[in-house]
Amino acid sequence: MTLHRIDRRAVVMRHTVILERADPLTPLSVGNGRFAFTADISGLQTFPDFHARGMPLGTHAEWGWHSLPNPAGYRLEDALEDYIVDGRAVPYLSGLDASGRYTPAAEWLRANPHRLHLGRLGLHIVKANGTPLAVEDMTHPRQMLDLWAGLLDSRFEVEGQPVRVLTVCHPEQDVLAVRITSPLLDEGRLAVTLAFPYGAAGWGNAADWTQPERHQTQAIIVGNRAEFTRILDADRYDVRLMCSPAAHVRTISAHEYEIRQADGDTLEVVLTFAPTPLADPLPDFDTTRAAAARHWAAFWESGGALDFSACTDPRAAELERRVVLSQYLTAVHCAGSMPPQETGLVCTSWYGKAHLEMHWWHAAHFALWDRLPLLERSLPWYERVLPLAQATAARQGYRGARWPKMVGPDGQDSPSEVGVFLIWQQPHPIYYAELCYRARPQRETLEQYRQIVFETAEFVASYPVWDKIGQRYILGPALIPAQESYARDRARNLNPTFELAYWYWALDVAQRWRERLGLGRHPDWERVLRHLARPAMRDGVYTAIETPPYTLPTDHPSLLAALGVLPPTPLIDPAVMQQTFDHVLRIWNWPTTWGWDYPMLAMTAARLGRPEQAVDMLLFDSPKNRYLANGHNYQSPRLPLYLPGNGGLLAAVAMMAAGWDGAPDRPTPGFPTNGVWTVRAEGLRRMP
Repeated sequence: MTLHRIDRRAVVMRHTVILERADPLTPLSVGNGRFAFTADISGLQTFPDFHARGMPLGTHAEWGWHSLPNPAGYRLEDALEDYIVDGRAVPYLSGLDASGRYTPAAEWLRANPHRLHLGRLGLHIVKANGTPLAVEDMTHPRQMLDLWAGLLDSRFEVEGQPVRVLTVCHPEQDVLAVRITSPLLDEGRLAVTLAFPYGAAGWGNAADWTQPERHQTQAIIVGNRAEFTRILDADRYDVRLMCSPAAHVRTISAHEYEIRQADGDTLEVVLTFAPTPLADPLPDFDTTRAAAARHWAAFWESGGALDFSACTDPRAAELERRVVLSQYLTAVHCAGSMPPQETGLVCTSWYGKAHLEMHWWHAAHFALWDRLPLLERSLPWYERVLPLAQATAARQGYRGARWPKMVGPDGQDSPSEVGVFLIWQQPHPIYYAELCYRARPQRETLEQYRQIVFETAEFVASYPVWDKIGQRYILGPALIPAQESYARDRARNLNPTFELAYWYWALDVAQRWRERLGLGRHPDWERVLRHLARPAMRDGVYTAIETPPYTLPTDHPSLLAALGVLPPTPLIDPAVMQQTFDHVLRIWNWPTTWGWDYPMLAMTAARLGRPEQAVDMLLFDSPKNRYLANGHNYQSPRLPLYLPGNGGLLAAVAMMAAGWDGAPDRPTPGFPTNGVWTVRAEGLRRMP
């Protein structure tokens, strides 16, 4: 029992982000989980080219999507390819031609819809010689992200003249509010520009600035106010702008506008973005700032908290920094009404589409940190796309719902030589529902999610193939495990260790849901449970898959998740997993791993009774376990941020601090008892 409550403000404020130089990899975001604005060192998006070689800048909303025209009328049916499963043809949305390349239909379907950059708001500053300010011309920059208030405070000088920019996002509306203070405003040397791009079906940047003729910006400007209607092919959205009474808005070009102050040294600009015409009046800067301050203070004061200040391990401060910043980043980028993309609302990866297998890593931690509403925001999306998932299962000859992998807001799967063969996202909705029930063990919770649980279980039970010789149910083919190293063998892969354990656990939980509702155990589900194949072993350790090449030491070591992310099941022998854990540590090629692998390793180490190694895994020195000054988990130039790493970290430390079913009966059972890791925890929930 905690005698004295954690000083949450002190924990958060000691990790206030302070930047004193421009860095293309460390832009900072303000947002509310559904909308986010990512700014450079100026506090706005003044230097987009500088960040194009690092972490791109964006203004993104979960509703902001665009599709290119489809004059050829491409349909999903054009990208189907049959694979033989148990003697029958099963169509998969692979989209490959005879040479193994994506067909034109598959390319279009993969790229559409794509996330849209809603508008770039930046400073236009002119130096004394009449040339525009470049990033290297800024002197004495100091940018601070106040996590407790959700406020970005950016200060710098231009030829000795101070500039201060405050940037904040409304917690309930897609509203961006900015206050700029500088004598350069009164001198006419500082203005604000707003520019709108066309949609880009590419990687990293969701904006195409090269085709102004392909979209429209209809503007109604009256003094210091403006209404913009954006039309991009068949898509549209609206933007409302309000600025200080002494300011005015003028048109620069077809899609670019300038806000300039007539007199005075303070300019306020408030923008609202919406998918439909706006009716409500805009909140002003002070209202938005106050709402954000209340929201973020309430966020930090509620839910779970961890305090590492009493730890004597020199790595503790860095771990606490990662934990605090990951809470902020996942609340800003991963708490919307649909599953997020790997790069959240910062920039685009995979055309901005969500990867459903990553949803667990983005959002399961919300339940463990007692912030269940942030997880539950996205769960109705599964109900909305359920008919599509049921249609996919039926087309392939299965029951229930087969959830998509790479998906936009419409819930339609995307062609892929890898994604459509992955299966480890299928049990996820059962896990989410179980987390909800553990937090709210009421019949209302059971009724709320029963359809999702049961339809998921129906697919999970109908997918395995009966092996007459072995008298067992097997997984695959066609299949690619979470460890995608075996993608070329998708037509032959069988029985990946993690997926087998997840299949068992999910079906067992679904049966318990039936019992909680007063229903009998489903006989078909029970038959699969009793006869599901056991994971393969070689030389005393589990293999990643049952078929050759058995275990490749690259990519995710996901076989360890079978007892780590998952609780014990009859399929996994803890003694064998101990040996497997050591084997993986000896042989793995760590530069090929990904950000969520390290919290996964920590969870396995904790369940195996190895708390020292659990901490070591969280702080493992590896290229993909790097956390930048802004808190983002860096992976590569192509993927400069990776929110599954942040979310996975939060899940792992919550488990290590609050425990798990069957954990040792002591405080913080996943942390060492050597007196070095004196971790204070409150408000966290046990993991299954």
